[in-house]
Amino acid sequence: MNEQVRSILDDKIEFIKTDECALYLVGPILLPVELGDETAFFHWYCWLECQEATEDIDRIVAKLSSQNLAEMQQSSVLVYGDFEHGDEALIRMHSICHTGDIFGSRRCDCGYQLHQSMRMIVNHGTGALFYLANHEGRGIGLFSKAMAYLLQEKGYDTVEANVKLGFSDDSRSYADAIRVLKTLRQKPVTLITNNPRKLDALRDSGLNVSGRIPLWGDRSEYNAKYLDTKVSKSGHMASGCPNE
Repeated sequence: MNEQVRSILDDKIEFIKTDECALYLVGPILLPVELGDETAFFHWYCWLECQEATEDIDRIVAKLSSQNLAEMQQSSVLVYGDFEHGDEALIRMHSICHTGDIFGSRRCDCGYQLHQSMRMIVNHGTGALFYLANHEGRGIGLFSKAMAYLLQEKGYDTVEANVKLGFSDDSRSYADAIRVLKTLRQKPVTLITNNPRKLDALRDSGLNVSGRIPLWGDRSEYNAKYLDTKVSKSGHMASGCPNE
């Protein structure tokens, strides 16, 4: 790698050591995002889990360029405002939903939650949205999620479909996202979520979580059973949940 490329990347790739492997965090990268009638300017980071732990930038780039990273899932985070130093910050741990986030499917409320949480963070002035790429279908993957959808079309709810396919109701881990969050911010955060498991994961890790904001909406005939199952079987907190 030549000196010019090295000088660009050298202070933009951060090494985060874990017990089992290493995380490499690249960023920040300016990302203008269209939110309704306005453009919000976020700073984007992406992280990658690797078995080899090294802080040698030349070795990192050489090794990654020899692999097809397009076949590996990588998560990222959108940071808004003075996230490191701001006294109050909102965060959202958002699980990827190929059908809802990209295609706008109304079988779930994921697309609504993604864009609404981004608006909430911008309106608040400081925050971060973590986009967790290995969380499709609550951790079962896109192909398995497609099979679960077929079961749901025959009357099974979300939890029943996952279990019938041999999966747990929710196998998602937030460990890597929490490590990245701790790298980017030391001050308290307020979590945008209805899911007590997310809240517990952050608090159990030692993070200072000052509060929670519910995120319900976009209820329709297509996702009513899905939303009700979140509360009745997955333990989601019902405060703010529309019931009609």
